[in-house]
Amino acid sequence: MNTLVRFTLFFCLVAVAHSTYAQTVYAGESTVDKAKMSGLYLTIQGDGKQIEKDWEAQLKTYGRLTASRGTYRVPNASIPAISSEPINLVSTVKTTRTSATIFTAYDLGSGNYVTTGGTGYSAAESLLKDFAGNSLFNQEVKTAEGGFDDAQKNHQKAVKNGERLQRAIEQNAKEKEKLLKRIDDNAKELEQLNKDIETNKTEQETATTELENQKKNVEAVKAKKSN
Repeated sequence: MNTLVRFTLFFCLVAVAHSTYAQTVYAGESTVDKAKMSGLYLTIQGDGKQIEKDWEAQLKTYGRLTASRGTYRVPNASIPAISSEPINLVSTVKTTRTSATIFTAYDLGSGNYVTTGGTGYSAAESLLKDFAGNSLFNQEVKTAEGGFDDAQKNHQKAVKNGERLQRAIEQNAKEKEKLLKRIDDNAKELEQLNKDIETNKTEQETATTELENQKKNVEAVKAKKSN
């Protein structure tokens, strides 16, 4: 099975898993900046910091957002599914390396918060569950893409290594060709040297004979003077 097919199959499985995400949303209270508020809680497993960034991006779609140390406020949030009127939304996020807990209070006006069984609760619950599903899905996609990127890098590394080895083989062949030529040249040189040695022997014999002849000639000239 090639990489593309495996990657496609993985995303199909992720899509199926996404449809089965079941996140628990429950009502509760929290004190934010010394003010007690009623709202909804949601805990999501995963990279806490990334979940917080995703939630911040979600909140920005509701209106002008202000943030300070894990507390987010959208004073005139527009969330038609919960209320046709602007909502004073306050949310806090507490994160760890493996999870994030979100608390969100929806003030419909004059401290009238969305609570269990009240107006907008079902929509608010669905909103958080949908966010959780999308967040988990995005994390799985990110993990899959990270795995794909790693596999792609490993593949590129292997290809480059293969190209390097091929160049080394070609270089080795060239070196071998040079060495064989040197061996051939060396053999020819040795053959010529052997021939030169034989020629030199003849030259030495000729030179020795000439030397002896010249010596005899000198002696003969000196002998004439004595007579």
